[in-house]
Formats: sequence, structure tokens, C-alpha cells
Amino acid sequence: MNKFTAAAGSSLFFASAPGVVAGVVPWGLTDWEGEPAAAGWQVLGVALIAAGAAVLIHAFARFVREGVGTPAPIAPTEHLVVGGLYRFIRNPMYCAVVSCVMGQALLLSREVLWAYALVLMATFYTFVRGYEEPTLRAQFGSEYEAYRRAVPGWYPRARPARLPRGMS
Repeated sequence: MNKFTAAAGSSLFFASAPGVVAGVVPWGLTDWEGEPAAAGWQVLGVALIAAGAAVLIHAFARFVREGVGTPAPIAPTEHLVVGGLYRFIRNPMYCAVVSCVMGQALLLSREVLWAYALVLMATFYTFVRGYEEPTLRAQFGSEYEAYRRAVPGWYPRARPARLPRGMS
């Protein structure tokens, strides 16, 4: 796959996956209507949404530039993506999507979004453990195992991981 195709596929997947999960579904649950919340909670909500969006954009760009592929299982990367934010946490996209939903919950003061965020986290965790990790292990072997040992899956490291020689 070339980088142009990877960018086009990643853009399409961005709209159809995180765009739906963190945009269309919360809108369907709330109509973007909420209860009055303290300004501090609203500011924190906006910050979480902005941070989540920035992480998603960074991660998708990494898949194109470094991995030469997409995050979509039907068009995977040619190379294991281990640079940028991936030196701090193995699953930044999933955490970013949940952060966006939690930010919406704070901004709109809607309990249904907190419940949705919990369901998302459980779903993402199950998908990663049941599909993604075995698939990456099969595709990248010892390179993935070394990466997995160096970088936590669900909480960021304080400093970037020192990866074995040959890894980005």
C-alpha cells in the first residue's frame, strides 16, 4: 500500500469509526442537549474532547506515515506503529475516543454518556485482547512482544519507552 492509499483509507476509517462512535452515537443519545453544568466541568469537558481529537489525529497520521496502512482491520499497516504517542501507550486511539465521550458527558452533564463511555471501554478492551493483540503477535512476532513488554496498553508511561534497536 502506498501512503496516498493509506491516507485515503485512514480518512474514510476516521469518519466511519471514531466519527460514528464518538460523534454520531453520542448525538443520537443526547441530541447534543444537556443539563446546566458548572463552568469548570464544561471547561474540563471541552479540554478532554480537544485532547482526544488531537490524539486521534496524531494516531491516524502515524498509521499512514510510519505504518503505511490504516487502523482498519481490513487494511492493516505494513509496519508496527511504535513512534510518537505509541511510545507512551499502546492504545491511544481507544483511550482518545473514550476521553471524547467523557468530555461530552462533562460538557452536557448527561449520565447516559458516562454509561456509554464505560460500555465503550469494556468493548475496546475485549476487542484488543481477543482480536488485536493476537493479530499483531501473528503479524509482527517478537517485535510486537518486545513493544508490548515496553509500553503499557491502557495508561500512559511518564517517559517514552526505550524500544529495542531497529524499532522506530
